[in-house]
Amino acid sequence: MPAEAQVAAQAWVWRHSKPEGAAGRCIGAGTDLPVHRRRAKRLARRIQRFARRHRLPHVVRSSGLRRCADVGRWLRRWGWRHHIDQALAEMDFGRWDGRPWSELSAADFEPWMQDFAGHAPGGAETLRQLLARAAAWPVPAGGLIISHGGWMLARRWMEQEGPERTPSAANWPAPPRYSECWALRAGSV
Repeated sequence: MPAEAQVAAQAWVWRHSKPEGAAGRCIGAGTDLPVHRRRAKRLARRIQRFARRHRLPHVVRSSGLRRCADVGRWLRRWGWRHHIDQALAEMDFGRWDGRPWSELSAADFEPWMQDFAGHAPGGAETLRQLLARAAAWPVPAGGLIISHGGWMLARRWMEQEGPERTPSAANWPAPPRYSECWALRAGSV
């Protein structure tokens, strides 16, 4: 398969740029932090160049949280179609969301570490629910996506490990870097 056809047969997801005010805090779906406009614009330009180089449609899908949606808004200003999809959101950490990690005790973490996939940290969403949400999302061939580290990890886990292997705290990978791009298989997993 020629390289261009290979690129068009996959989808491409970027993690949002580094948000303002995230350092030292639990940041999930319940914390809508902004990204500095220069960072958002810079990532939008990278996506634009990638699409141009690989002759991909000028359509981008993103989480509705500002740290992703602001990049899509830049692209929309430049003539792209931008679709917001809440299924691309980060994991919801409930009452942990937005709190400094230092405020959480070992007793807060213990149930999650014992049942990493099944416990809902902060009382909201479990990793198992995030895995199912990411796996069910119909990734379009040639699609360009802006999402979050947790969603990206969940999608990759389901593509590589499948539902048969349950993640634990010990085998859960580190998140992608801010603005990092990963290839995804098109379709649901």
